[in-house]
Amino acid sequence: MTTETQSPTLEALMKLSSAEDMFAHLGLEPDRHILNVARLHIMKRFGTYLRETDFSGLSEDEVLAQTREALARAHDDFVASTPLAEKVFKVFETQAQRQANKFVGLDSLKIAPR
Repeated sequence: MTTETQSPTLEALMKLSSAEDMFAHLGLEPDRHILNVARLHIMKRFGTYLRETDFSGLSEDEVLAQTREALARAHDDFVASTPLAEKVFKVFETQAQRQANKFVGLDSLKIAPR
């Protein structure tokens, strides 16, 4: 997230303490079930999208639109997928690697002589 001066929208978001407050502030209505299941994942993905956005030179209306789009996109990532599939947190990546290492293909099995 690159800004020359902090925008009022971004300053306001930093003061909010809940996902619900962020959705309300940006005028978005989340799917309650998705938010309850993937709250931390949505917020982490939202932060990632904000960090990838260059806000410098944008008007406040454009900052608001970009921020709203980032939150909607983060939410929608978990409408079409799951926290486990999205692997937002390192623990999920580690778990997936462990599961892959446990896999034993049938072609690698041999019958032991009696």
